Amino acid sequence: MAIDEGLAQRIREQLGEVPGLTEKRMFGGLAFLLNGNMAVGVHSDELIVRIGPDNTDAALARPGVRLFDITGRPMRGWILVASSALTEDATLGDWIDRGRTFAATLPPK
Repeated sequence: MAIDEGLAQRIREQLGEVPGLTEKRMFGGLAFLLNGNMAVGVHSDELIVRIGPDNTDAALARPGVRLFDITGRPMRGWILVASSALTEDATLGDWIDRGRTFAATLPPK
């Protein structure tokens, strides 16, 4: 599956040089991992954000957000944000920060 390389580049620019950050092909897309834990990624033209189960309902109330479900089994704590909801760099940055914040709470892998 092809990913939106423009979105991937925007994520790279927003993340900058973060210690412990790596990129890896996952879920048929591209994942950005912090100390081995996924924070955000790109699936097709959507942003994947790992936010944790406790933050799922609030995230789903935002425009363009749906549960991460590419296998028929929705995953609470993981969301997809439509590209149409990511036109502003500040909005993309907010989602990236949410993913980084959650990933930072997890033990390194």
